[in-house]
Amino acid sequence: MKTVSYIKGSPTELHVLDFGLFQVHANGRIIGICGFLIHTSAGQKILVDTGYHRKYAADPHGSSVEDGMDKFGDILKLDPVNFPKEQLALSSVDVSDIDLLIMTHTHIDHVGGLADFPDCPILMSRAERALDKPLYWGDAQPLEWPDREYLLLDEDTEIGPGFRILQTPGHAPGQISIELDLPETGPVLLTSDAISRPSEIDDGFGGSWDEELAHKNFVRLMDRAKETEAFVIFGHSPDQWPTLRKTPEFYS
Repeated sequence: MKTVSYIKGSPTELHVLDFGLFQVHANGRIIGICGFLIHTSAGQKILVDTGYHRKYAADPHGSSVEDGMDKFGDILKLDPVNFPKEQLALSSVDVSDIDLLIMTHTHIDHVGGLADFPDCPILMSRAERALDKPLYWGDAQPLEWPDREYLLLDEDTEIGPGFRILQTPGHAPGQISIELDLPETGPVLLTSDAISRPSEIDDGFGGSWDEELAHKNFVRLMDRAKETEAFVIFGHSPDQWPTLRKTPEFYS
């Protein structure tokens, strides 16, 4: 595994951020939309993903229609508090405090606040950044890449002590997952949408950019989690979401 020192110190706190609830038409599945705030022993603060675009706070239904997402499902909960600035504020963190923004991929429920953190670099897969625009949703691609410093990775990389970025494409061309070593919780695996939910292996990977690659990386991640006895947080698990601690509570 490659090593590049982008992070100072080791992870000490993992906050799960609540970016709302969504219900899928096809199966009635209700999924949480999550992001993460990670503190390090050197006082750095790292944000992972940014939820929906802020236009959804004013008009969730109209925005869904505009983006074509209403054909896939309905937003059940998306209040003003379910956006990065407000979620960070629950644990007394300001937008300006964020030292690094990590984008696991650029679908609509992850990329909405991509441009809202002008004072920090963005870390992501080189394959995702190579796209003309962020993926967003279907044929809708309203977002441009903001003018930022980009830290681009094309292989599994340890970016700091106990902080690893894994290349897990399939769901998206540049999908990444994150491994952390926390002082008390121990190994943690944030799969993002590389594994939406454990049953995805049986349900299939329909809608993925590359279903065969998505299956391969599902197996790879679950094997890694078993080997390390990691606590796994899935991308959109209906069963797991209600059980997770949400900020200002955290895993240490």
